[in-house]
Amino acid sequence: MQPRATFGVVYGLVQASALLAALHSEGQVYTPFDDAAWIAVTAFASVLAHGYAHHMSALRRRGGAVARRWQGLGNAIVGEWPLAAATLPTVLLLVLAGVGHWDEPLTTAIGLAVNTLLLFCWGAWGAVSAGYARRSALLVGTGDAALGVLIAVANALLK
Repeated sequence: MQPRATFGVVYGLVQASALLAALHSEGQVYTPFDDAAWIAVTAFASVLAHGYAHHMSALRRRGGAVARRWQGLGNAIVGEWPLAAATLPTVLLLVLAGVGHWDEPLTTAIGLAVNTLLLFCWGAWGAVSAGYARRSALLVGTGDAALGVLIAVANALLK
């Protein structure tokens, strides 16, 4: 597994969780489709920003023709796809919540729980594929899941 993919998935899951918690509109009209759109737009903007930043940070070392620079930028942006893919479960959940007229607190709780579980699984799987022993991989997964728990706790305290 590539470190950049691990970064993208963890970042995307944390970003989706934080946005889901922040978009929780206590006392306001619940708009799950709008929330889904905001998470998707933010993921797309993050993909562009991260791809551009990676490209520009490596540009000086590479040099080369302008055409290769544009191709490199495109490759860098495409390389950020795991970040956007990681937000899809939250976007899908919000779309289902809109279609099914689910309550916002339940949808937010489910989304934060699912993302926390995904953070654990991705962290543990990534650590195993990087050569960690199973026990150490479980600790890495637990550390990743702690990010999701932190967001859920912050959501509970701030709302």
